[in-house]
Amino acid sequence: MTFTTLVSIALGIGLAASSGFRVFLPLFALSLSAYFGLWPLNESWQWLASPAAVTILGVATLAEAVGYLVPYFDHLLDTLAIPLAGLAGTAVVASTAADLSPAVTWALAIIAGGGAAAAIKGTTATTRVASTAATGGLANPVVSLAETGMAVLMTALSLFLPVLAVLLVIALVVWLTRRYTARRHTL
Repeated sequence: MTFTTLVSIALGIGLAASSGFRVFLPLFALSLSAYFGLWPLNESWQWLASPAAVTILGVATLAEAVGYLVPYFDHLLDTLAIPLAGLAGTAVVASTAADLSPAVTWALAIIAGGGAAAAIKGTTATTRVASTAATGGLANPVVSLAETGMAVLMTALSLFLPVLAVLLVIALVVWLTRRYTARRHTL
């Protein structure tokens, strides 16, 4: 496995994790970076670098970020975003993985990409439910801003320092696992 392949996998996994915080932001950033030639995409994903894809994903990113600021509407978005995050995570890994066979690319995309995105999205949705229960939804915009901030951070790290992004993903998974285990033991 070449260094380029490892970096492309790290890019995809980092963007997949970011999809767990906001579905469209990492796709928009990847589309924009491919449009400007920062990151190459697999041959079948070149459409993502088109002006139409950049525009559509940009509008979707803005709508998603604003929609999450509205208490109770954010729960509806979570209902839609949980499966979409898994799909987006799978797509970003599949679109960025370089020099791998299709079988390995798709296995990695589904397991690492879709798995990371779905796990993080499930956790954020649970956090929002707890926030709504504790504050009647008043704290949800603060939670949403924190999630958007994490999505921006993870996306930027993934695009510019992909290996560091993967290390952050691993740290997040360890932290979430410990939190889940501790919570399970208290119930």
